[in-house]
Amino acid sequence: MKLIFISGPSGSGKTTLSKQIIGKVKNGIILSTDNYYKVGLISKLLSKFVEGYFDKSISFNYKLFKKDFNFIINNKISIHERSYNFKKKTIKSKLNEMNNVNYLIIEGIFAREFSNTLCNQNYSFLELRISKNECMNRVVQRDLKERGKAKKQAEDDFIKSWNIYNQKFKNKNIKINANEFNITKKTNIDKVLKKLFE
Repeated sequence: MKLIFISGPSGSGKTTLSKQIIGKVKNGIILSTDNYYKVGLISKLLSKFVEGYFDKSISFNYKLFKKDFNFIINNKISIHERSYNFKKKTIKSKLNEMNNVNYLIIEGIFAREFSNTLCNQNYSFLELRISKNECMNRVVQRDLKERGKAKKQAEDDFIKSWNIYNQKFKNKNIKINANEFNITKKTNIDKVLKKLFE
């Protein structure tokens, strides 16, 4: 099974790139870390009182994500498709079975952290490097439409998110995979995909 991790700050185009790759392969699925936030009363309270909660590891349901990830890796089957509702702060799970999974894409702001926990796994890593202004414009449009935020709140939340993401990996020992690509607006995606599928 081919593993591809896609990381980058909010609004950098991780989901768009994931869908672009899935459209070019057979039997591929996407696991988005955005769909694995913690739920329940404690999570609801923390999201109100912890600044940048959804951009910090404490919000990520690592246990559930790892369970789904390991099941797919071990069985080459995906059964559940999970979806996080940012307004209600709940996870919806529906049956969506796929057999003979050949490609697994893990995308989201926690993709890098999760990839660093893997041992003896070969994978490719794509890091999106898109300008701050472009990312903010995308995030504000999304948050107005999908997450019920006012424009000012969306902008303020994005700036916090941007700073948390970039500070997270600054001056830290990060495992670099041999198949790592930095993706910018000028990157020829088709060339990168060709290398991924060799």
